Amino acid sequence: MKVWKDRALLEHYLHIHRIESVFHEQIVPHLSLYGFDRGELVCSQGDPSQYLYVLVKGKVKVYTTSAEGKTLILSFKTPLEVVGDIEYVQGTDILNTIEAVSSVVMIGVHHRWLKKYAKDYPPLLQFLLRIITQKFAVKSNSLSFNLMYPVEVRLASYLLSVSFDESGSLFTEEPSAIHLMDTANLIGTSYRHLNRVIRQFCKEGLIERHKGCILVKDREGLSALANHNIYEK
Repeated sequence: MKVWKDRALLEHYLHIHRIESVFHEQIVPHLSLYGFDRGELVCSQGDPSQYLYVLVKGKVKVYTTSAEGKTLILSFKTPLEVVGDIEYVQGTDILNTIEAVSSVVMIGVHHRWLKKYAKDYPPLLQFLLRIITQKFAVKSNSLSFNLMYPVEVRLASYLLSVSFDESGSLFTEEPSAIHLMDTANLIGTSYRHLNRVIRQFCKEGLIERHKGCILVKDREGLSALANHNIYEK
C-alpha cells in the first residue's frame, strides 16, 4: 500500500467523481490517497475496520471465506464504490476480503475523523445511504442467483473481470496466472468441472492456456457467452 499526500490529485478525484460536497471542510485535511498494486489486499475478512475508503480508480474483487476455508466471489467493483461503509455504520469487523484486480486508487479517511466531524453531516450520510442501499439491492439476489448460472457463464464472467480494467482495457498482453483450485472455489464449482470447461474454451478459441496461465483470445466470444458479466453490476 502506498499513501500520497498530493492535495491537487485528491481534489482532482473529488471533482471528477462529483463528491466534493460529501466531505465536510473539517474532514478534507484528513483525507488521503491510498494506492494498491494488482493482487494486493485492501482489507481482509474479520480484521478490525478502521478506515472508510472510496474507490476512485481501478477495479477490486470482493470475496467471502466460509468457516471451512472455502472462498466465493461476490462481485467485482469499479468507481464509484465505497469500502468499509457498512462496517463504519454498524461498528463491525471487515465483512469481506477486498483485493485489487488492477492498480487501484482510493480516498481514505480514518473512522476517528468521521466520528469527530461527520457523524451527523447530512451529505455524507445521504451518500453512504445511497451506496449501502445499492449494495443490499444487488446482494439480495446476487449470491444465489449467480450460482444458478452454468459454470461456463461464471468462468467467462470471471475471466473478463480479472483480465480487463474498469475502462475495458486488457491489463496485459501477457498470460495471467490462474490457480485452478482457487478459481474453482471462487466461482463455486469443482476443480474437475472447471478443467473441463477450460479445455472447452481452449477448443473454441476463446482462451489460450499454457503452463498454468490463461490469455483471453476472444473477448467478444467470452462476452457473448456471459451475455452480461454477472460479477459486475
